[in-house]
Formats: sequence, C-alpha cells, structure tokens
Amino acid sequence: MQTEQGTKIVARFFEALEALKAKKVIRGKKTFVTRYNINLGNFWQLEQNKSRDILQLAWLANLVTDYNISADWLLTGRGNMFTTEPIGRTKFENKSRLGNFRQMCLF
Repeated sequence: MQTEQGTKIVARFFEALEALKAKKVIRGKKTFVTRYNINLGNFWQLEQNKSRDILQLAWLANLVTDYNISADWLLTGRGNMFTTEPIGRTKFENKSRLGNFRQMCLF
C-alpha cells in the first residue's frame, strides 16, 4: 500500500501521460508502455488503484528525460509540469544524445 505522498506521485504520473497525449506527443498510454517495455498489467492495475505499490522509478525517469516533465513537479507537485515544451524523443535518440554528452565530458 502506497503512502499518501506516493499516491499523489502516481496521480501526477498519469496526469503527465494525459497531458502528453493531449499535446499529441504520444498517441496514448499504450504507446508509452510499449516504448519502455512496461508490464501492461501492472500499468493498468496502478491506474485503476493508485494506492498500489507497483510504480517503478524508471517510469518517472522516462518522463523526465524523454519528455521534459519536471522531476520537482512529479515528486512534489510544485512548479510547472513541463520544464520546456515536451520533446518526445525515442530511446535511441536519447541514448545517442547521452553518448554525445559523455564524449563532450571527456575533453
């Protein structure tokens, strides 16, 4: 069973997905689930019962790194949902971008 704070984080997670869908950054929740190899059953169970303790931190990290969702907003509810406009990069593009960042740090 989630704490009250954990349940609020789960609610914001699903709110962010709905916002991404409304902005046409993703087609729907199934797109997100498929892209990140999330167990569909766990995902739907969590959406139906936000107090379940099955949210994976990686799901939140995907929103932050790939869609410009504010980590502060996700965890605390403070500030804006988006850090900038959502970008909707694919995992491949993000890995490439991360590789370029690592190369820059070597200098």
